[in-house]
Amino acid sequence: MTKLKLSYFDFDGGRGEPARLALHIGGIPFEDHRISTKDWPQLRDRTPFQALPTLTVDGKEVAQSNSINRYVGKLADLYPKDDWQALLCDEVMDAAEDIGTRIGNTIDLPADAKKKAREELAAGLITRYLEQLQARLKAAGGEYFADKRLTVADLKIFMLVRWLRSGALDHIPKDLVDRVAPLLVKHFERVAGRPEVVKYYERRKAA
Repeated sequence: MTKLKLSYFDFDGGRGEPARLALHIGGIPFEDHRISTKDWPQLRDRTPFQALPTLTVDGKEVAQSNSINRYVGKLADLYPKDDWQALLCDEVMDAAEDIGTRIGNTIDLPADAKKKAREELAAGLITRYLEQLQARLKAAGGEYFADKRLTVADLKIFMLVRWLRSGALDHIPKDLVDRVAPLLVKHFERVAGRPEVVKYYERRKAA
């Protein structure tokens, strides 16, 4: 049997969480390697692209979150077999990654510059992307983004919406998603209420 190790930071969110969820939902055994932020600087240069998550498959390490999502999605039957549906899935994951990258680029800015950059993002790119993602969801039937079932695209958007609504991002209103893309909030609640997801986070709280 293939031996898997998923390496990511020790918190329940971010780029590594969709793959963790996919593996748990699919019942795929893996080593959940969680790295503390204090240990990260000394480990950074050992990763392929100086970033997390990474996935080690039978001793071979690969990187890039959406590539990992596709791979584990296939293992867990959470990635479409149909080429068109797979394309829809990929488009959504890459759009979510765009938002995360643009927000990430503001983290180390001086306070005034960060405020300006994030307010511009919230009013511009993020709003545009949320509207487009909502349109994609509606075109796919309103429940899931591809294949009319749960895929890794849904897990990626689930994590994005949770992050945007958390209040943890200064100068990005936590009600932004609710105001501009209410279907994404319903989608978030749909994924959060799935028994496998509920069970996963209950286990995490008990750990």
